[in-house]
Amino acid sequence: MAGLIISGLLALGVVVLLFMVIRIVPQREIYVVERLGKYQSSMDAGLHFLMPFIDRVAYKHSQKEIVRDVPRQSCITKDNIEVSIDGVMYLQVVDPKAASYGVDDYVMAAQQLAQTTLRSVIGKIDLDKTFEERGEINMEVVRAVDEAAQPWGVKVLRYEVADINPVSYTHLTLPTIYSV
Repeated sequence: MAGLIISGLLALGVVVLLFMVIRIVPQREIYVVERLGKYQSSMDAGLHFLMPFIDRVAYKHSQKEIVRDVPRQSCITKDNIEVSIDGVMYLQVVDPKAASYGVDDYVMAAQQLAQTTLRSVIGKIDLDKTFEERGEINMEVVRAVDEAAQPWGVKVLRYEVADINPVSYTHLTLPTIYSV
């Protein structure tokens, strides 16, 4: 009886050890491996073997295109008109090591940078040009965000302005001027 329990525990230990050693990385994903807490390698799709208790998969990155909504924000045009703009950004991890260790959250960082860049670009043009020059606005945002995101191991593929709305102030009431 004791021999059966010992062999059962031994078999369980072997199975657990196999799960710690063998890693299968799916297609279009990359795993970042750390050995004793330091970057060791990046594993692409396929079968890989790790050293148990020493190696660990620290990060998992998809190489697929990531689509993120850039939240609606208010911008002031060159002619001092407030507009509300939202957009969609497309990015992709190209360097998994830099994406893991370059910035804490590359998606959030890219979204924030896209918002600030968009405000800057909109501030340089008049309201009527914002509707006409969407393509140029998109290209300017992509250029600026992609340049800043290179150290993060991320490539910004596209940015699209989804909606531009002038902000109306119909809820404001102007003071009445009385003449005597």
